[in-house]
Amino acid sequence: MAGPTGRPVTASVAVEGRTVLVEASAICGLGVLPDGRTAPLTATSRGIGQAIRYALAGEADTIVLALGRVATTDGGAGLLQSLGAVLARADGTPIGPGGRGLAALHTVDPGEARAALAGVDLVLATNVDNPLLEARGTAAVYGPQKGATDNDVRELDAALTGFVRRLEAAGVPDAAGLARTAGAGAAGGLGYAGMLLGGRGCSGADCFLTLLGADELLADADFVVTGEGSLDEQSLSGKLPVALARRAQQGVPEHAVAGRRTLPPERTAAHFRSVQALTDLTDQDCATDSALSAQLLTRYGRALADRWIGGSGEEAVSAARLTLT
Repeated sequence: MAGPTGRPVTASVAVEGRTVLVEASAICGLGVLPDGRTAPLTATSRGIGQAIRYALAGEADTIVLALGRVATTDGGAGLLQSLGAVLARADGTPIGPGGRGLAALHTVDPGEARAALAGVDLVLATNVDNPLLEARGTAAVYGPQKGATDNDVRELDAALTGFVRRLEAAGVPDAAGLARTAGAGAAGGLGYAGMLLGGRGCSGADCFLTLLGADELLADADFVVTGEGSLDEQSLSGKLPVALARRAQQGVPEHAVAGRRTLPPERTAAHFRSVQALTDLTDQDCATDSALSAQLLTRYGRALADRWIGGSGEEAVSAARLTLT
């Protein structure tokens, strides 16, 4: 598949029955940029469309796109092109890659791409609610994380605005309305492209909890432990630990462990019985020391068993039905 700069990358998709999960960051993410060099104006989502074609060839009837941490801000133009959409310059040649390529867009026809996904449930899993354009749009909010300067951000937002106008002129239903929809700005505009193809948005955390059978596990749990790297303001907007807490049955205590926490106890009390930050257990930098983190997690697990289950160590943990996620 094509990576964010067009160079081939090797990525895996998850398959269960006729459901295929495609993780956008594994194909066009910041982590697969050659030598880590950002390309904010030219990074392409073409490889995502190629992954979708692979899923369709296997007769998938449900495709889940996990959106986030991409290097692209092309409004999903590369994805659409690789599925057969026409995005052409005035002379009829295909536009170039990335958001900069969209600036030359003259003719657009997404018909073939939409037909390719007819009858397929396209699920857009994301935890962000940004629209496509303007101050809260994908270029303004996430462009700087991908190496975009202030001038680049203005160029990208203008190109994406032109993209929406060309789609409107081509008679694409609700092209402007979809651009304003929460989540359209996810993953450099991949959310918008997915919506153009008939996709439906869902909370990324809730989507994956469902795929992993969390409800069945929680139904038989006495005790839940969850966590993330940083428990902060963004966590409360629906990231996995909070989404899991909302699903837990009443009376099932949930405890959280995080690399660090920036939220005071009163902000987390509604979701977690207890919260432990590893940074509170050491003066060393556990973020860059996996061995230290493992030691701290072991210590935390024993303390958790002693305080909240009764007994100590492995005996206490095995005495309860314990769900770890």
